[in-house]
Amino acid sequence: MKKIFIISGIIATSFVSCDVLNEATNVILTNDGSTNTPALSNSEVISGLKEALSVGIKNSVNLTSVTDGFLGNTEIRLPFPPDAIKVKEKAIDLGLQGQVDKIETTLNRAAEEATKEAMPIFINAITNMSVSDGFAILKGGNGAATQFLKDNTSAQLMTAFAPKVQEAIERVKLTEYWNPVAAKYNTAMTLTGGEKVETDLNAFVTQRAIDGLFTMVEKEENKIRLNPAARVTDLLAKVFGSVKP
Repeated sequence: MKKIFIISGIIATSFVSCDVLNEATNVILTNDGSTNTPALSNSEVISGLKEALSVGIKNSVNLTSVTDGFLGNTEIRLPFPPDAIKVKEKAIDLGLQGQVDKIETTLNRAAEEATKEAMPIFINAITNMSVSDGFAILKGGNGAATQFLKDNTSAQLMTAFAPKVQEAIERVKLTEYWNPVAAKYNTAMTLTGGEKVETDLNAFVTQRAIDGLFTMVEKEENKIRLNPAARVTDLLAKVFGSVKP
């Protein structure tokens, strides 16, 4: 009888040991040496960062591609072109305040129109973005992923986005408001010997629209970093949940 108890005890101990081993097997050290959450691979982190940027651009386009998406947002609102500020001042002196206001409004309408076409361009840039060290970006703090995207894709985004801006400018008839004001200014400069204006509205709107989108994407990225509720997929929850606030 004693032998039976001993054998039973050995078997029970073996089962307990197996459970302990299984539990230990499921606990994987994180990258900082703790055992709270499973470790992430670099590829998982990179996928998570790209997903965060994709979510960010989708939300940003939804916010900016509507009426007053740029005009009503003081963070990204397009002003009168700084290179043509003398045109604005001269136009106001000539009693053209209404036309100046219309130009500023229409600049923003062009940006709002153009961003309707932005999503596939940005998503393609994010998808093809080469990232070697995802952990460096993940641990880089607020806006790190957006800054990496900006540094590595701005040139190609400008090239891809410019035709969309040109189409938007034509749709909202921006040049119809701009050309008469610029013409009056240049006529005045002819009389005074001043420098005429040749502001490229396409380049101005393209750059400011892209900058505005990056501003909004960074805000969306930071939401994901700081607010667990904004981590709308399992991958986002896993990747960004691994970073200590």
